[in-house]
This record gives sequence, C-alpha cells and structure tokens, in this order.
Amino acid sequence: PAQENPKKEKKLVVLTARVHPGESPASFVCQGVIDFLVSQHPVAQVLRDHVIFKIVPMLNPDGVYLGNYRCSLMGFDLNRHWQEPSLWAHPTLHAVKQLIVQLSQDPKVGLEFYIDVHAHSTMMNGFMYGNVFEEEERVQRQAVFPRLLCANAADFSFSNTSFNRDMVKAGTGRRFLGGLLDDTSYCYTLEVSFYSYMAAGSTAPIPYTEDTYMKLGRNVARTFLDYYKHTHFIEENKPPAPSHINSMEVLSQGRQGNGNRSGKSSGGERGADRKSPGVHRDY
Repeated sequence: PAQENPKKEKKLVVLTARVHPGESPASFVCQGVIDFLVSQHPVAQVLRDHVIFKIVPMLNPDGVYLGNYRCSLMGFDLNRHWQEPSLWAHPTLHAVKQLIVQLSQDPKVGLEFYIDVHAHSTMMNGFMYGNVFEEEERVQRQAVFPRLLCANAADFSFSNTSFNRDMVKAGTGRRFLGGLLDDTSYCYTLEVSFYSYMAAGSTAPIPYTEDTYMKLGRNVARTFLDYYKHTHFIEENKPPAPSHINSMEVLSQGRQGNGNRSGKSSGGERGADRKSPGVHRDY
C-alpha cells in the first residue's frame, strides 16, 4: 500500500499495559495482542500493511519487580500522574507521554487509538471505560470499537462498558489523553476480570485462564480490522479473513479458523452482552 500511494496516511494505535503492577492479567491480554500482530495470520498481515502499532507492555517495571500491587518503586500510583509526569519520579510515563505527543503531531500518521490495559478485582468479563464529550456524533463514534469487540469476543461485555469524565480520574491515561488528542482519536481503558466471565448462554461464571486472557488480546487486535473496514479505511475485499481465533492459529502459519458461529463478523466468538455483579469501580 505504501508503494501504491506513498502519501497515504497510516493509522496509529498506541497500547499500554501494567501501569498497576499487580494487575497481571493485563500482561496476558497484551501478549495476545502482540502474538497475533506478529503472526502470519492473514488479518495480522493486512493490519501491519495499514496500521502502525506502538505497544508498551509494562509501564511500571520496577513495581512489577518488587511485587507491588498498585505503586511504583517511589510509591506513586502512576495512573494518576499523566498530566505532569516527572522525568525523575515517573520516568516511564514521562517518556511515553512525550512519544504520544510527538506522534500526534506527525502529519504522516493519524493517531486514532490509545488503549490502556488493566485488570479489575470486582467486575466480571472484559469491558471498557471511555470518555464523555459534548458532541453527540463523537460520542457515537467512540462507542463503535467496543461494540465491534463485543461482537468478536465471548467474554467482552458492552453492558459493563461505560463512558465518564470523573475528575478523580483526570490523571489517568484514558482521561488525560482523551482531552489532549484531537476529536478523531479514541482513548479507552480496557479492563478484564481477575477471575471469570459470563458467556452468552452460560449459567455459571467461567474462570479465566492465561489462554483466555490471551484470546481476548487476539480478539482486540482483530477488531481493528473490523473497525477500519467499518470506516472504509481498509477495503472489504481485503483480506481473506478466517473467522474464529484460537491459540494454534497464531502459532501455526497459514492455519485457518473454525468458522464464524455468528455469521456477522470477521472476528472471533460473539460476545456476551450482559451485566456482571460487583461494584463498578473505574481504575
């Protein structure tokens, strides 16, 4: 595509994880995204042709090393310091914020998504937090990606997804970058339960495993194809898109999926759209 039209803007997706060191499921989700994007899967190949992915899999490496649950080595909750990160006290945030600001000003790319991956201790399923805007059209556009992800992932709940601008969360990546970037950008917190999810038709919670966390990551990556088809950035006849994603699909070159059970999406399994019990706590 670059050779056909060298002036065509590429889309840019920034994904970060593990700003809270104790939320280890976020690492498995992030691993699923990375494994899929670097695989030989046809969807991954098309995404690499059209989209630039910048991924920071661990924003709080010192906190992870020390076994902290929420804070860094210096005792800071890094997800409250995006507004004015210190080079000395919050070096990872400082570097990533500078990178994002620089990328947002690059005329050759369009920074369209920022997604920060977390794990939630009380809610079930995967879900998202988004921002609130005055323009109704922008509000509607922001809901498109979570809806597409819900169609692709059996463990993602659009019912649990919410949009807010709580001032207490002003220092989070999702809130700060949502105000910093232009109105063509979408900033989300992607949450996944520490323990289980309710799939459509199930009568009991299904415990998460490392593989199902990574499967959510693969479905997140795949949903970008659905989104860019929806916005006509990627033409419908590109690519040959197998449907359901499983572990061997990513690890084995050229292996096809098991067939689309819903028949309505090029993504993975259809998501459950039901509420989960628990306190709806925004990280």
